[in-house]
Amino acid sequence: MEFGIFGVGDVSRDPVSGRLPSEQERIRAITRIAVHAEEAGFDVFAIGEHHNPPFASSADSTMLAYIAASTDHITLSTSTTLITTNDPVRIAEEFATLQHLSDGRVDLMLGRGNTPAVYSWFGQRVEDGIELAVENCGLLRRLWDEDVVEWEGRFRPAPHDFTSVPWPLNGTPPGVWHGSIRSPEIAAQATCYGDGFFVNNLFMSSAYFARDVELYRQQWAEHGHGRAEDVIVGAGTLLFIRPKSQDAFAEYAPTTTAIPPLPVPDRLRTQPAAPGRLSAARPRRWIACCRSGSASARTSASCSAWTSAASPSRPCTK
Repeated sequence: MEFGIFGVGDVSRDPVSGRLPSEQERIRAITRIAVHAEEAGFDVFAIGEHHNPPFASSADSTMLAYIAASTDHITLSTSTTLITTNDPVRIAEEFATLQHLSDGRVDLMLGRGNTPAVYSWFGQRVEDGIELAVENCGLLRRLWDEDVVEWEGRFRPAPHDFTSVPWPLNGTPPGVWHGSIRSPEIAAQATCYGDGFFVNNLFMSSAYFARDVELYRQQWAEHGHGRAEDVIVGAGTLLFIRPKSQDAFAEYAPTTTAIPPLPVPDRLRTQPAAPGRLSAARPRRWIACCRSGSASARTSASCSAWTSAASPSRPCTK
């Protein structure tokens, strides 16, 4: 099991003090957090891609390249790169380049995003989201697997006699995750390529996401990647940590009060290690919660763990 920090680059007011940082402050803070994450022993640092306020992380590969130059061994990833509105050719080139710069410390999480308007900003239709994700992912895989690509698709002009440069480091593409909030089709797509599956676990209950995890496990086995019970799943949550659980609850209570959608302080106190969208706890208690549930599909989507493992990567034949 691996643990990491993932963010989406939001620029928001402190709910208690009311202070709003500048975009530069937030971008710089993200890079410092990544360095501190490595110093603290985390396994992964990930930053997501957004193109609208209140976010400042529109260029995830640029930010990760800067972080790569400031770190030595932590795995760097996105959370998420929009496979629907980005050109797969640019994704292939940028992240293969990042692989070379970071000595291979690169994962990539593909997703459709949660801002419908972003589709029109990049010349696409939100109604085509699933089809775009499937088609663009297929092209991305071919760009990393084939020396010369001949390809025809619905949403993008065909690249004929095309070679993507640079070639992935040592011929091995970055590790790929498929992130999902509400689409079982994405879980199925991940199994098609033998890729990782990441459940956001923030906007709905853990039981909601467990359905997609179960589908992922089932189809992983059906595609011949291995046993369903051995599959590795990534999951995210909001977690506030202090050496003592009581201190975590007390310190974070004003924030939970100021943000109505989050659990109220009383719930935090009575369920200190309960998996879900937000928890405040001491590190050992939360890690124990994750490890105790990692063997079953219903609880694996509940832990605030970014889990990663080498898995076979092969083109989808469907």
